Amino acid sequence: MSEAKKTLRMLVALQDLDLMIREARDPESLGEEENLGFKLRNLETLQATRGKLAEQIGPRLLSLYERVSRRYGRAVVPVEGRVCLGCFMTLPTSVAPTKLEDSHIALCENCGRILYWL
Repeated sequence: MSEAKKTLRMLVALQDLDLMIREARDPESLGEEENLGFKLRNLETLQATRGKLAEQIGPRLLSLYERVSRRYGRAVVPVEGRVCLGCFMTLPTSVAPTKLEDSHIALCENCGRILYWL
């Protein structure tokens, strides 16, 4: 597995942790999940795990992730066909998964989100 793919997987995991932490802090969301039988406890454990994972990602990419996440909520989004599923804009043909997936992390030219292909 290439370094870019490993980093992308870590970014997706980081985004999942961020979403769980956000839901655990939201009293309305927490109440709904408890009604469904899910108990979100150990917020500190989630935050510690997030910190360890964030340390493994380079500071430049982590800064980009956090900036885009603050702006849109979801910083890492899939591409289906040639469409960014964050902003629903068609990507140029120069952004092809076969060219980019092994060499570096791709960004949407329209919204700036980090892309991965389904």
